[in-house]
Amino acid sequence: MKIENLNLDKKNNKLSFILKDSTEAFANVIRCFAMDEVPVLAIEEVEFHDNSSALYDEIVAHRLGLMPIKTDLKSYDLPEECSCKGAGCAKCQLKIILKTGKRGIVTASDAQSKDPKCKFVYPDMPVVKLLAKQKLELVATAVLGQGKNHAKYSPGLVFYKHEPSIKFDASKLKNEDKQALVRIDKNVFQLAGNKIKINHEALLQSLNYEACIESLEKLGAQIENINNFVFHVESWGQLDPKQILDTAADMLINRLDELAKLLK
Repeated sequence: MKIENLNLDKKNNKLSFILKDSTEAFANVIRCFAMDEVPVLAIEEVEFHDNSSALYDEIVAHRLGLMPIKTDLKSYDLPEECSCKGAGCAKCQLKIILKTGKRGIVTASDAQSKDPKCKFVYPDMPVVKLLAKQKLELVATAVLGQGKNHAKYSPGLVFYKHEPSIKFDASKLKNEDKQALVRIDKNVFQLAGNKIKINHEALLQSLNYEACIESLEKLGAQIENINNFVFHVESWGQLDPKQILDTAADMLINRLDELAKLLK
């Protein structure tokens, strides 16, 4: 088993790679640990001091809870694993203060985090709109949590598909069939003169992957799934994709070590 990197898009927090010579069971373990076990910060409690906006406290709190927060895993512990036993301290809680009376849209950038390294990922994300003389003042408490307990603690989207083995004689295609394939995705199907070629790497990255495979099958291509898995990781911004995978791998190893001890 080995991993081959396909693409890293730091700007959009996306990563793709191929897991070779593996099984569906192991591929699914990676996906589950990355989405459900890797912890990130999210707002759990909100204390309102003033809210004269058009939205109820509960609605504002719900919005804040779903706003991604940049997470420093070295500085914070899960509440149940903290030395304070979940009572609340600087090691397991982050305070974010939002106090404003400005007219217009209140955004994430108006909030002040007690930890400069951990603040809202998207500063332009709207919270509420205030009219003249309306105010919003609150203190939010963020804690580490896991996606298996609530979606707001999920660090991103992780999914995979089988790498296909394609057997296809393109020389027998009619010209209109070749043109139809190019229209689906010109990066995947490349026409040079009367010959059409399939760019396999572009196919694995294509947003039109399913349409490409379906069209090839209709034209007589023999497509089989092999024991290679194409992974796509899209972070919501709390952690970068590499951090998500590194943390998931560490947690999986720790679980296996615990299991080995129990079996002795």
